[in-house]
Amino acid sequence: MPDDLPDERPPRRVRYRGKNPRRFEEKYKEHDPGRYSDTIAKVIAAGKTPAGSHRPIMVAEVLAALDPQPGEIAVDCTLGYGGHAQEILPLLQPGGRLLGLDADPIELPKTEARLRALGFGELSFTAHRTNFAGLPQLLARMEIGGVDLILADLGVSSMQLDDPRRGFSLKHDGPLDLRMNPERGSPASEFLQRVPAEKLARLLLENADESNPALAPSLAGRAFSTTRALADTVRAALPSQNDEQRELTVRRVFQALRIAVNDEFSALDTFLRNLPTCLNPGGRVAVLTFHSGEDRRVKKAFAAGLHAGAYREISSEVVRPSPEERHANPRATSAKLRWARRK
Repeated sequence: MPDDLPDERPPRRVRYRGKNPRRFEEKYKEHDPGRYSDTIAKVIAAGKTPAGSHRPIMVAEVLAALDPQPGEIAVDCTLGYGGHAQEILPLLQPGGRLLGLDADPIELPKTEARLRALGFGELSFTAHRTNFAGLPQLLARMEIGGVDLILADLGVSSMQLDDPRRGFSLKHDGPLDLRMNPERGSPASEFLQRVPAEKLARLLLENADESNPALAPSLAGRAFSTTRALADTVRAALPSQNDEQRELTVRRVFQALRIAVNDEFSALDTFLRNLPTCLNPGGRVAVLTFHSGEDRRVKKAFAAGLHAGAYREISSEVVRPSPEERHANPRATSAKLRWARRK
């Protein structure tokens, strides 16, 4: 080929050992759903989430609680992959709009592009890089007095959980980070090096209901550069537990650290405190939680709002995913939905 002509040969696909790809970056078919829809369908049929994507949880239940209507203004406080937003947006038309919030600088542009490709322009959808605790300030800047429906899905997106480069993954080794926004704060590796054992023990209990006394002294003040190093140390500290119990404890430790590193409870408390003032009269809010610490805060805030007259009605019982959804998408198993309506 002459030197002055570009090389137009397509790049070779990622090579991997064995019959099927195992590493996140090797799953090139799952990362390109437009070209490999059959592969995506097989992954979903097996009860798994395709690499690099996220399956929205309890969509029908969320839509029933929010009841989107044409012309209304909605907020998706945790836009993520955009699965819930994709279902809400058509119901707001004509004349409605959705504000999508997310603090993740890596995933937000991808989701905005995905929703634009589905035909949602600037008049119906805008993306905003911010934590949901800053919702009142965002509405003030946009000169919006109140909105008609608000969704907050507090779960971690599969894109973050599965990509080892983000430092959330338990399946693949990666840097021990756990930050939703890697441009702010310190990673979990640094947090563990400076946290005292007594404080870590309190965080494990408060953030993940983990009370094993052997954990905090084994982890506090130590240097763990990778997720695997931390997970292996947790397992080694629990010799009397069986494999299932050890893996549950590992997940709890990662959860507790993630909540601490991102200051998630403080952000949630701020959001819940300001929530009624962000809603128009008759406005609806739905919150999806995934562990007891989150659910307790939402339950108490909604009950206090009802007692104070800020809410006209709140869900009397927590709404859970159906058995069929839990079977088809195991990551939905711990989800809880609560809703409220503004007076």
